[in-house]
Amino acid sequence: MNTIIWVILGALILIVGATVMFYNRLVSLRARAREAWSDIEVQLKRRYDLIPNLVETVKGYATHESGLFQKVTEARTAAMGAQSMADHAKTENMLAGALKSLFAVAENYPQLRAAENFIQMQRDLTDTEDKIQAARRFYNGNVRDLNIAIETFPSSLIASMFHFAKQEFFDLDGTPEQREPVKVNF
Repeated sequence: MNTIIWVILGALILIVGATVMFYNRLVSLRARAREAWSDIEVQLKRRYDLIPNLVETVKGYATHESGLFQKVTEARTAAMGAQSMADHAKTENMLAGALKSLFAVAENYPQLRAAENFIQMQRDLTDTEDKIQAARRFYNGNVRDLNIAIETFPSSLIASMFHFAKQEFFDLDGTPEQREPVKVNF
């Protein structure tokens, strides 16, 4: 009789211990995914802060391109207001396209391309784009790990019991042109 009680008690301890272990792993993975998203947001904010200065600099040389400046401003505003992962991807694609158009216009102005503040903004934007890409890869890797843990047995039991939800990847879909990085080198 004592042996049966010890076996049942050992099994309960094992089950509780496994539940705690899987729960803690899921919490850790979710926190890492949230932290990675925060890194993306920091870099996106940095990009959003660079854009008005870039637009103003180009405006000084290409005053007749007001429609383009409006398009860039609207794309920036839409990207800053995106709520869902799908909205972020869509608005970031729009913003990347608008920036490509802005740099295409800038190519027509040699004085602008030679301006020191424009060159520095190009460098800053290139650096920011690289950081966004790295942060996106890091985020998607963390989301992948979390989603795998949520879907695989036995952690899927714990995930469903405690309402862990799969996260969306931050994929920049769109046309092949939209998938290309913003080129800011002349």
